[in-house]
Amino acid sequence: MLVLAGTPIGQVGDAPPRLAQELAAADVVAAEDTRRLRRLVTDLGIELSGRVVSYFEGNEAARTPSLVEALVGGERVVLVTDAGMPSVSDPGYRLVAAAVEAGVNVTAVPGPSAVLTALAVSGLPVDRFCFEGFLPRKAGERARRLADLATEQRTMVFFEAPHRTEAALTAMRDAFGDERAAVVCRELTKTHEEVRRDGLAALVDWAAEGVRGEVTIVVSGATPGAAVPSDPESLRAAVAALEESGMRRKEAIAAVAVQAGLPKRDVYQVVHIDE
Repeated sequence: MLVLAGTPIGQVGDAPPRLAQELAAADVVAAEDTRRLRRLVTDLGIELSGRVVSYFEGNEAARTPSLVEALVGGERVVLVTDAGMPSVSDPGYRLVAAAVEAGVNVTAVPGPSAVLTALAVSGLPVDRFCFEGFLPRKAGERARRLADLATEQRTMVFFEAPHRTEAALTAMRDAFGDERAAVVCRELTKTHEEVRRDGLAALVDWAAEGVRGEVTIVVSGATPGAAVPSDPESLRAAVAALEESGMRRKEAIAAVAVQAGLPKRDVYQVVHIDE
């Protein structure tokens, strides 16, 4: 049995009772960070009887076969990451896929989720949402990803590193517009929790002062048909913003055409009318 165990995203008191039970009974505990696991075990007041192995992004591929071998051999493997649910922007997917392929049962200990917690406190619509994880680090790739999402009508949730939060919000502002409603959730459930609600342009100004801690960003979905106005000035401005973000003009024109609901040739003609 493979057990995906959710861990607290902040306060250890949020840990579900089954987490302690599963950790104590596991034959193998695979942990993203074994030092954090030791601290968690101490806080939970339990002792581990099974062996502990590291399982993180750098050794997932190499360690997965031995863990599957243990599972097939009848051992109970509990997988934990630093915070939240394994596999969700954390190590785990590779092991789950391999376990399923090997015919191993997979279950979970539900636990705290930064995605759902941020959605719940955001004040934005939560009846339909999508999780986009971490944005690409390179400016051009990030701009292209966000351009593809400019017409997304569901509320969007992103994870981001604190030192890249300003750049991410700037790229979102360029792709979605200054006034698109968004929420930056910082240090959720922790002592210095902060939930900042505003338009994207205002949030860029806020983030310029520096951001610390774990960050989850929630962005309102697009209003149908209102991603980019179809007047020439708005079209040229939208293409220029994407180009400044690192996107090639051809790709920027294609992205803006989708956002405006126009043929690419129409946007091309508007952009090149004075050239």
